Amino acid sequence: MSSSTANLFDFAVCTIFAREVLEASVIIINYRTLINRKETWQDGMSKNDALRAINVATIMASLVAIAVITAVALPLGILSRSFDKRVSLIIEGVSKIVAAVCILQLSLKMPKWLGVYVSKKTVSHMDIGSDLTLRSIRFNVAWNIWREVAECGVFLLPFFLTGEGLKAIPLSAVVGTAIGLLCGLGIHYANGSLKRKEWLAIFASTLLLFLSTGLFSGGCGNIEKATKATTKQVWSIDAEFWSTDRLPMTILKPFGYTDTRSVLQIICFWTWLLLGIVLHCYKYKQSQRLLQEQALEHGEGSAQHCLTDSVGGDDDNDVHSTIDVEAQANMRLGDCDKQKESSHESSTDK
Repeated sequence: MSSSTANLFDFAVCTIFAREVLEASVIIINYRTLINRKETWQDGMSKNDALRAINVATIMASLVAIAVITAVALPLGILSRSFDKRVSLIIEGVSKIVAAVCILQLSLKMPKWLGVYVSKKTVSHMDIGSDLTLRSIRFNVAWNIWREVAECGVFLLPFFLTGEGLKAIPLSAVVGTAIGLLCGLGIHYANGSLKRKEWLAIFASTLLLFLSTGLFSGGCGNIEKATKATTKQVWSIDAEFWSTDRLPMTILKPFGYTDTRSVLQIICFWTWLLLGIVLHCYKYKQSQRLLQEQALEHGEGSAQHCLTDSVGGDDDNDVHSTIDVEAQANMRLGDCDKQKESSHESSTDK
């Protein structure tokens, strides 16, 4: 990959846009799915009105967020000064660490979107869409979409401070947006078609976790190069095949591969990877506990319902129902006495 091409594309910017666009698309898809499945509507409101409200809110919120980002980016881009290589490495390192945090969050959210992980809100959400109104749709969709698009601008602030960083934003944003939309459509297809989503969740979460780990260790490595407090270099591979600037090994660079490795990079790589594994284990255990509690609550509710049906009667026959209940209780006590007597006789015979 030539240096000119590398200056036009930045993987950290691409991942930021992919994450935010994916989250925004998941929000829109969930609302559209909810509206398409809703059967009853309030007076003066229809399914087409709700879908139109989603589209209008999405477009308007995106335009407002882009206008705000542009208003902030233009002055910073015009007034930015040329930084030396050390400052550029620090900015690139910070942007990679921010992208690593975003991708780790995405790795934890992917199983939730696929229904593998659950939360208290998911378990207790029994009557979805009962209070759905056009006003609530407009506000919730507009707020969430504006927040997702505006977050892209917040994460891009370090790039606005350097002229070199600005060159990589357009292409990286287009590629990241396309990736986010494709992933959102994939999640929508998986939720509607796949019966077993566990393997898809495992694959996607593992891929995103290694991607986050590679970005974190790479960002820490850039900051290490920019400072004088460098750690010992463990290994360095000089062969062209293993170079991170050439195919095919450059494909593995976002996932943590590098032809040189320092002590700090090794510590950062394994620490971040173990952190992601621990968080996934915690989410899985929490989901299992919530599902078990929900199953117990449903079981108790079913048992109470059966008990009510078995001992309860019509409101007009309360006296007869009470007599029947007492009779059933006496019959059960009699059966217990008979069982005791029979067991006593059998023991005497022996």
